[in-house]
Amino acid sequence: MGHDHDEAASEAGHEHGEHGHDSDHDHSHGEHDYDDHHAHDAEGVEIGVLTVSTSRTLDDDPAGDIIAAACEDAGHEIVERRLVADEMDAIEDAVADLLDDGVDVVLTTGGTGLTPDDVTVDAIEPLFDRPIPGFGELFRWLSYEEVGPMAMASRATAGVVDDRLVFCLPGSENAARTGAEKLVAPAVGHLLGLVRR
Repeated sequence: MGHDHDEAASEAGHEHGEHGHDSDHDHSHGEHDYDDHHAHDAEGVEIGVLTVSTSRTLDDDPAGDIIAAACEDAGHEIVERRLVADEMDAIEDAVADLLDDGVDVVLTTGGTGLTPDDVTVDAIEPLFDRPIPGFGELFRWLSYEEVGPMAMASRATAGVVDDRLVFCLPGSENAARTGAEKLVAPAVGHLLGLVRR
């Protein structure tokens, strides 16, 4: 289905020819004028952190602690911390509960790799109204600079759910720090402003 849609979109773009290209260019130019749009940034972002692990506890959750600290340092508020086992239904329910509780953003840590028990992405992607592919792309690019080609083993991802955001970060401390400090914390207010405009 997605493949057919992509093909159709591609064909439609060719049919529009130059006009389609120009309008795309104008649109992307507007998106890149970030300084003009900071007035729309969401302030006081409320974040829920969900640790996905069968071996950790909330008292022993270094990746979750790193994510929380990075977000708080950037002026956001951590309103809830939860821990759930590596089980599809439990993960999906926990994310839905956090969103129902009214958080603006859910950050998960753990379960984004390629082993059979890494099911976080599989559980959460169906909740997305729209994916944010740039998050995973940038995360793996940053990871490649740190760990080389094994960065491709990460399925870290993000998406929009209604007018909220969900980010799925790895469970390793270094990877959680990279994602939270370099990508999520500095950009989340602006991203929320865009989806809520």
